[in-house]
Amino acid sequence: MSSAYPPGLLHGVHTKPYRPRRRICSRTRLVWLVVAGAFIISIHSLLLYTRPGYSDTASFSSLSTHIGWSKNTSQNATESQDTESPSAFNETRRANAVLLMLARNSELEGAMASVRELEERFNKHYGYPWLFLNEVPFTDEFKQNISSVVSGSLQFGLIPPEDWYQPEWIDEEKAAAGRAQMVAENVIYGESVSYRNMCRFNSGFFYRQPLVAPYKWYWRVEPNVHFTCDVRYDPFVMMEDQNKVYGFTITLHEWPKTVVTLWDAVKGFIDQNPQYLAVNNSMDFLSLDAGETYNMCHFWSNFEIANMDFWRGEAYTKFFEHLESQGGFYYEARPLPPISTRWGDAPVHSIGAGLFAPKDQLHFFDNIGYRHDPLEHCPRDAQERRELNCSCMPYRSYDYQYDSCLRKWEQVLSS
Repeated sequence: MSSAYPPGLLHGVHTKPYRPRRRICSRTRLVWLVVAGAFIISIHSLLLYTRPGYSDTASFSSLSTHIGWSKNTSQNATESQDTESPSAFNETRRANAVLLMLARNSELEGAMASVRELEERFNKHYGYPWLFLNEVPFTDEFKQNISSVVSGSLQFGLIPPEDWYQPEWIDEEKAAAGRAQMVAENVIYGESVSYRNMCRFNSGFFYRQPLVAPYKWYWRVEPNVHFTCDVRYDPFVMMEDQNKVYGFTITLHEWPKTVVTLWDAVKGFIDQNPQYLAVNNSMDFLSLDAGETYNMCHFWSNFEIANMDFWRGEAYTKFFEHLESQGGFYYEARPLPPISTRWGDAPVHSIGAGLFAPKDQLHFFDNIGYRHDPLEHCPRDAQERRELNCSCMPYRSYDYQYDSCLRKWEQVLSS
């Protein structure tokens, strides 16, 4: 007979119901699996409610990073997947805003550090989208790593060559002579064409990019910056509700050798277009002699939260077109010998906001701790620093250092 029959039946004896050993073991395992699963789910639920950071650590996006998975992201994507469910964020009103970073592939580590800090201090509660721009395609490594540290949606954009590179009408011989002069004078970034490209792009092109166009507000973030305090409110909504157009954390003097001819170009534009000057503007912040000369004060633009509709408006658009026609982002358009110059986006933005918007539409973010080495701003109120878990030291704050323009701004704002 076949050994498939139970042993008791083979010998004619059957005193107990037969239960195959394999079936008993399978049922036992199933019971233990159910018990273990229920236990794990209970612990997971308990941690979700008692450990605020646990949901970030245990999220699919975080786990996928460690095991090599990541969501697909494409260059110039017009839409992207959320890394968190909308229910993970608070339900307060949102502005039409984006967190914006201009970065190179080589800056991946610094970009991730900045994103992590802003996410932890602010955006994990709000889920605003991130947008990264580059003049060359982002690598898969860059996109995959960035996607692992953001909340909300994520896009990557490629800047068109005509918006980034030195225009063809620029006289390269004259531009090269100007750069050489700056190198001889030890001016920082004096030799760099890419730095000039960046300043020109940030002054007049970033807000025109197709992926940026749908948004009204932006928070500019750079690689290797630090956010040293919790941000427990929505700066975008605050700006919108209070009718602000431009916000900053640090204000300082520009290096005069970089903007030798900028104020002459500004005065030329004002003389031709006085109608664009705002009533109650900030001319006294920019000039000590009613606009005759520039005192070099500007808002440091590596941090700025602003309304892009202001940059897109008629006054600033005409202003930028005038500056562009002068060639001053690369050199001063006049006969040789060249005048060394490399107009930065910080003074350009500051002058534009200072002249074409009322001064009460500009805002100093005292309660946002921020550091871009070597300068930093730390909230001035000790109780506020404690409440916001600030890691900054007030004695390091640049607010009232000798070269800061904050006192001047406060005087102008109160006058």
